[in-house]
Amino acid sequence: MTAIACSAIAFFAVPSASDHGSAIAQSSSGFQGYLQEVRQKSLQQGVSARTLDRILPSLTYNPRVIQLDQSQPGGAPNSAIPPFAPYQRRHITTERIQNGKKAYQRLLTKLVDVERETGVPGHIIMAIYGKETNYGSYTGDFDIPRSLATLAYEGRRRALFEGELLAALKMIDNGVSESAMTGSWAGAMGKPQFLPSVYIKLAKDGSGDGYADIWNNEYDAVASIANYFVNAGWRRGETWGVAVRVPSSLDRDAIRNKTKATRCPRVHERHSQWKTMAEWRALGVVPATGRQLGDSSLATLLEPDGQGNTAYLLTSNYRAILDYNCSNFYGLAVGLLADEIRS
Repeated sequence: MTAIACSAIAFFAVPSASDHGSAIAQSSSGFQGYLQEVRQKSLQQGVSARTLDRILPSLTYNPRVIQLDQSQPGGAPNSAIPPFAPYQRRHITTERIQNGKKAYQRLLTKLVDVERETGVPGHIIMAIYGKETNYGSYTGDFDIPRSLATLAYEGRRRALFEGELLAALKMIDNGVSESAMTGSWAGAMGKPQFLPSVYIKLAKDGSGDGYADIWNNEYDAVASIANYFVNAGWRRGETWGVAVRVPSSLDRDAIRNKTKATRCPRVHERHSQWKTMAEWRALGVVPATGRQLGDSSLATLLEPDGQGNTAYLLTSNYRAILDYNCSNFYGLAVGLLADEIRS
């Protein structure tokens, strides 16, 4: 925390323990009333009264998930974007790479089958697996319906979390075990960290037993991640991007992206215009390694650490990675980790 932030806190009164307890009591009281609204909406969407009578009365307000939600770094619209290099060092470690290679070999037979069927490479799937849950070693232990109900009731992002709560109730109504409904404080579940609505839409049975068990079955998790990418528009046979060297003479204003993205605009506004690889070469932008893109391949330029440092030409498959988590740091980390796992 900066000195300025610490100083600012001094101007605000610190709530007492009794104030905190009173706020929780008020939240809990209103929470039970809100669950009656959820019940009516769930019934309208086909969830059985039997399931709702079993689940909703057991839910209680969880102030911890509100604390976690409010502590997330939001980034003011005009705040400076930190460099990527420190993030890269923290998230693409030797240990994570080695564990990724082991997981890749362990699941190789299934990964080959999935890539043949979907076109999504095994090393990309493993990079997501490693980034989301460290290859399944930690998937979260929060009660999903309770967390989603609390976040929906709090109201800051009610449309999102109420929709996910209704989806979670549908999952249970459709036969998913209540004991399986654990995950992150924000509602993501299982080895691929799917939200309930994503599970309903995209989870796949990769083992052939008729049930998409993303919590315990790695084959199901692998198939589900691949299906997610297919839905996000992954293009068979195309890489996510390549590291490049950019000449100091490049006119960045001339290649600036002037299209306003409707989703995650701050992420996409850092990308240049789309150009073919032949056009990038004509501008002096060339791969920094032996990896190449075909002359007709379309890519955008991203310089995550500013001019003079490693930059990347990114294909449409990079946008598919962003669909999983709309963050350039996340997208680059997945792509680079995938390259290390494959090497």
